Amino acid sequence: MQQQTSPMVVLTLYIIGVSYVFNLMIESIDEQIKFEFDRASVEKQLKEQELDDKINIGFKLKSNYDIDGLKDLLLILTNKSDNLAVYVDWDNCSLAENHKKVSRRIIRKSPDVSRDLGVPQSPGLVAPSQTLVQVLTTEDVFKRDQETGTYQAEKALVEINGLKGSPNRAHRKLYKKFMSRREKIEFSLQLVLRFSEVRVGLVPGQNIPPMSIINCPFAIRKLRWTYALPWNKKRPG
Repeated sequence: MQQQTSPMVVLTLYIIGVSYVFNLMIESIDEQIKFEFDRASVEKQLKEQELDDKINIGFKLKSNYDIDGLKDLLLILTNKSDNLAVYVDWDNCSLAENHKKVSRRIIRKSPDVSRDLGVPQSPGLVAPSQTLVQVLTTEDVFKRDQETGTYQAEKALVEINGLKGSPNRAHRKLYKKFMSRREKIEFSLQLVLRFSEVRVGLVPGQNIPPMSIINCPFAIRKLRWTYALPWNKKRPG
């Protein structure tokens, strides 16, 4: 005679199975992060430097990323003037992580970067009433593909997981506080801009346009796993 399984046993096994799947789901989404651009800080700097009526600076970011998923930034720079040429001095732009206290060289990213990364970069021109859309990253995230001879962005723009095993105790503490949502990770992109009247233009050694440095701050925070619930998609993490 076949013995029937107790309803209580079936229920227990069902609960265990559901809990296991639920925990796996949480683990798969628990390392999501959000990048926040401090637009107000940039607008304040532009106003202080009397540039607020001349240019606008923005970045396109997704609502969330894997913890080491962001490898570049999409810069959107608009020239609102009628008679000024805006030049982005790429070789003097840099990215700084607040906790590392170091500056990293910015590289304009393209689908097939094959040149030596150490070669000087031509300034980016934004003509009057035009917008520059450019993907940026840092020199140290690139790795050369031996087969194609091109450079690809392989590392994260800000390596958060790298803090976990850092020999620097302060970095390890920052990682723990970040993962428990007690602290943000901050970094900034420093844009070096030059301005020239269109009728003058840029002539080597002459009519050097005024220079402006705009600090673009970002903060990274870890999202709660509950952000993935449909009714929380439009709420802060």
